[in-house]
Amino acid sequence: MIRILIADDHAIVRQGLRQVLTLAPELELAGEAKNGWEVIEQVRAGNLNLLLLDMNMPGPNGVELIKRVREEAPRVPILVLSMHGESQIAGRAIKAGAAGYLTKDSEPETLIAAIRQVAGGANYIEPAVAARMVFDAAPSDTEQPHLTLSDREYQVFILLVQGRGVTEISKALHLSAKTVSTHKFRLMQKLAVDNLSDLVRYALKYGLTN
Repeated sequence: MIRILIADDHAIVRQGLRQVLTLAPELELAGEAKNGWEVIEQVRAGNLNLLLLDMNMPGPNGVELIKRVREEAPRVPILVLSMHGESQIAGRAIKAGAAGYLTKDSEPETLIAAIRQVAGGANYIEPAVAARMVFDAAPSDTEQPHLTLSDREYQVFILLVQGRGVTEISKALHLSAKTVSTHKFRLMQKLAVDNLSDLVRYALKYGLTN
């Protein structure tokens, strides 16, 4: 059996994933988590074969959570199931230690195949995302400025262009508003933009919006 921890902050998504797991006899639900702290707690408890992880949840999330899980349970592979199909986000997740990455619009059969592959010790990246990663990594005359952002700066960047304010971001990432403001200042310097409108235009230019 492949015992799976489902981690997503949306109850309806968790319900749908539970139904998907019933389609394959060797897949078993080990537990559910709706925030990063619950993920860490259940990973520490053990008895898991795979973590099916959303990138955006309350508490520790994204790249930070992937790294934490890898530290707590290096033998538990992480399969990211995200609404984001951007190559930059997928690349950061894989670099942080995720063994697989696919988007939430994937077919159930694709998800099951990915679970089997990752649980078996292999890696899996959704073909469309993998193709974008290959082409985005092609040599260019100038490096895209957002590639120089730290993981935390990139996380704040994405939330800003999604329309979230500093206070909301600080609560979501469990950071002080001052720290978020510092990240915002630094990332805007690196991207050579002066205001939020320019930041959104930058994100649109490079296809970094949802």
